[in-house]
Amino acid sequence: MAALCSRITFQISRRHFSRSSIRLADKMMPDPLEHATGLEKRELLARVAGNDNPFDMKILKRGLGTKDQPNSIPSAFDNRLIGCICEEDSTHINWMVLNKGEPTRCECGHWFKLVEKAPV
Repeated sequence: MAALCSRITFQISRRHFSRSSIRLADKMMPDPLEHATGLEKRELLARVAGNDNPFDMKILKRGLGTKDQPNSIPSAFDNRLIGCICEEDSTHINWMVLNKGEPTRCECGHWFKLVEKAPV
């Protein structure tokens, strides 16, 4: 009786292990460009073409910034919100709205002008 009980207990407690015959090394992950749609696909295509900043979101260094030669800010729209860090050690950003066609002066004295850029 003891042998029968131990055999039943052994069969119940035994873990079952299964193995798949599919090799995972043969499968490749699909290219994200094939699955992307809309704006994400346009961004990926621009990066493939060599444009690392398709939406002009990187920080631009200020130039001379006079009224005759304002800093050019690219935009595909009629206005854009920009921030000017007037001093290097400044802890705040001066925000202003640029409108197409008219240069705008920051509090620090630098001038900015919106220039037309083709949309992504």
